[in-house]
Amino acid sequence: MNTRTEVMQHDPVAPGLYSVQGVNPFEDATPTRNAKLPSDARIILEMLDRINSGQIHITLPDGQVHHCGIGNEGPVVDMIVHDWSVFGEMIARGDIGAAEAFIEGLWGTDSITRLLTLVACNRNALSKAIHGRRWQLLSSWVLHRLRANTKRGSKRNIMAHYDLGNSFYKLWLDETMTYSSALFCDHEHPDQADWEALPNAQLAKNNRMLDALDVKPGDTILEIGCGWGGFAEQATQRGAHVTGLTLSPAQQDFAQTRAERGGWQNQTEFLLTDYRDMQGQFDHIVSVEMFEAVGERWWPTYFRTLKQRLKPGGRALIQVITIDDNLFKQYRRGTDFIQRHVFPGGMLPSPSVFCEQAGRAGLKVTDDLAFGLHYARTLGLWHEAFCERLLEVKSQGFDDRFIRLWRFYLAYCEAGFRAGSIDVHQFTLQA
Repeated sequence: MNTRTEVMQHDPVAPGLYSVQGVNPFEDATPTRNAKLPSDARIILEMLDRINSGQIHITLPDGQVHHCGIGNEGPVVDMIVHDWSVFGEMIARGDIGAAEAFIEGLWGTDSITRLLTLVACNRNALSKAIHGRRWQLLSSWVLHRLRANTKRGSKRNIMAHYDLGNSFYKLWLDETMTYSSALFCDHEHPDQADWEALPNAQLAKNNRMLDALDVKPGDTILEIGCGWGGFAEQATQRGAHVTGLTLSPAQQDFAQTRAERGGWQNQTEFLLTDYRDMQGQFDHIVSVEMFEAVGERWWPTYFRTLKQRLKPGGRALIQVITIDDNLFKQYRRGTDFIQRHVFPGGMLPSPSVFCEQAGRAGLKVTDDLAFGLHYARTLGLWHEAFCERLLEVKSQGFDDRFIRLWRFYLAYCEAGFRAGSIDVHQFTLQA
């Protein structure tokens, strides 16, 4: 089996990355910048020439090589385009078009993560290539709105992602079965952490939340979006009782079985229930990376629900992925790759918008921890693990197209955190 470093260097699941297996076209190709090119290709290449951090060496469908970027610092990434239509897709539909072309095997790269990070770090120079033509993205925008998170729509949207199967997620998540950012407290920089450090980093993240809430024996916790039960398990070790909500039958079954095997089933209940249908009051509320699936239309409802379900003086800890305040206005007007292909109905808040919405519901933000580079490393470790288990992924019935989609998704998210366009926060709210 390849080491994790080798996997990332050789990019094992970009079929057709090289036109002849085992032959690298970059070695002997002659660079050219003056050859006659299709108009779409010329527009994109001229745009990529503005890159001021890093370089992209692009092999075109006719074998010519175009060196893009004027920056002497930053990553150098190789890319090979198999079909001229890729450039038209990029112009018309931005990141969605580029992603779908990658998923279909129309272009490849020696490192999808480094390439997407380079693009994200050069966002200002590449804005048109990232966002595409608004009118040509109308169909994606409409489809996104049709996937709105009504009670029925939320269940459908969540199941579309999480009910791929517990066995699928087991392949590349660590032993804690945690599908959210870790917190690498034991390392000076998160990139120093290896796979063996990930389980303890996930436990550290949960312990930080429990500490922020000052959970005591006998306390009641409502967890909105309980995943596979990892946080609930740690909370019961402090003597708390946890009511976990999910819309995924697969997650509910796994969490219940986990509790029974661990002997803490009497301290938990896992309900297949929409947060809007929950009743009662609790000492604390926890919600880890669930808010992203709420949808902007229901943000006021979400915060009102937190307020109503908290006992007077109670606290909530919400871990949420955010988009930079300066990017939020443009982001909310469109639809990106994640909304289109990974989390239908999803929507990220900006930090200021999140705090504003919480305040309107009578909730005060008392603490805010941002740790985006920790998420970048978490995603990188997941991606490496995913690449190591490709034969097992395929044995579960997933094809090369699915694999390329998931690799693009993991790399796309890591790139966003490394570039700072997105971040992850733990907000502590006081009722």
